[in-house]
Amino acid sequence: MTTLSEPQVQQHAELDESRLRVVLMLEIQDGAQQRFLDVYEKLRHKVASVPGHVSDQLCQSIDDPRQWLITSEWNDPDSFLAWVDSPAHREMVKPMHGCVSDRFRSLRYNILRETSAKGATGTRKPEEVRAGSPRAAGGPGMPQVTPGPDGVTRHALTFTVKPGSERKVAQILAGYTSPQAVVDDTTRLRRTSLFMHGNRVVRAVEVVGDLGAALRHVAMQPEIRAVEEAINPYLEEDRELGNPEAARAFFARAALPAVHHTAPAAPVRGEVERQAVVYPVKKGNGPAVAKLLAEQDGLAAADPGNPVIGSTVFQREDIVVRVVDLRADAGAQPAAALGVGGEREATVLGSLLDLGAEGDLRSAAGVARFLAACDMGLVTDRRSQDA
Repeated sequence: MTTLSEPQVQQHAELDESRLRVVLMLEIQDGAQQRFLDVYEKLRHKVASVPGHVSDQLCQSIDDPRQWLITSEWNDPDSFLAWVDSPAHREMVKPMHGCVSDRFRSLRYNILRETSAKGATGTRKPEEVRAGSPRAAGGPGMPQVTPGPDGVTRHALTFTVKPGSERKVAQILAGYTSPQAVVDDTTRLRRTSLFMHGNRVVRAVEVVGDLGAALRHVAMQPEIRAVEEAINPYLEEDRELGNPEAARAFFARAALPAVHHTAPAAPVRGEVERQAVVYPVKKGNGPAVAKLLAEQDGLAAADPGNPVIGSTVFQREDIVVRVVDLRADAGAQPAAALGVGGEREATVLGSLLDLGAEGDLRSAAGVARFLAACDMGLVTDRRSQDA
């Protein structure tokens, strides 16, 4: 151990800003611990050969032997996400499902600082964390995310339906009976906004309290289960709601985390319109698009003359959806609805998107055309009484 009387020379190492730490918290079923260890022993060598994997550890709680922890480090988020979303991963972890209860959490963090036993450190300024980097996310459909500045936790799910079924799916999703908003003493559903663009569906939820508890509450409501069963035949990707493993895997792939939120400093009076835009991102530019939109919305919300009241940017890989609340009709304010600031910002955003041969965000006409092409239709917007 190094004492204060024996100072060590600190050696600073630059950390790659994309390094990722994944933490998986598990509760192992009674009587299944040895089976879980046997499965893990077989899997860990396979995982070690996955491109981008650096290391992993398996830990058991000293207070509760049912509680286990798996941590892993990855060179970059893309390597981890490519693996965790792959069919190979789903097949690889199937043997574990029979050992693990539904009580689990998956957390993902960018590595900011690191200290070795000899005092060597690496640092990266907090403000340099990319807006599009993965945030703490939990188990399939039940992420552990940080509430926004207004105390509300936001999350979204996205999936696609079979072409030609869009109208029928919209009717089903618009016609269900809303579930009870109050979940428990500390958690309630605040708002659910559902949008469609072509055959892509985005369901954005707002929760006060425990997001996981709220999503579990919704999933158990008969009216919601009926809706999910009704749209099942129209999904492009098959899912088995009666199979817990398959259902969890589907909702994990459908998760669209909120990577940025801007909220008004004070309640806004008058009519507020909600709109969503899905951005045609060029491959690999999802984090950059999300960061740019977040910066523009922060400036817009701080300007009393700007129609933007607040916004949430959802992003996973190259899927970027921005839900924005506006003071004025979106059609009359296309630049604000799209998140385009000045000409420089329009040029940068345009370089990150697939605008097509004639696309141009530097003119009012170009912005209007682009918004018309990327605007998501509002299917339903349901709010609790105090939202």
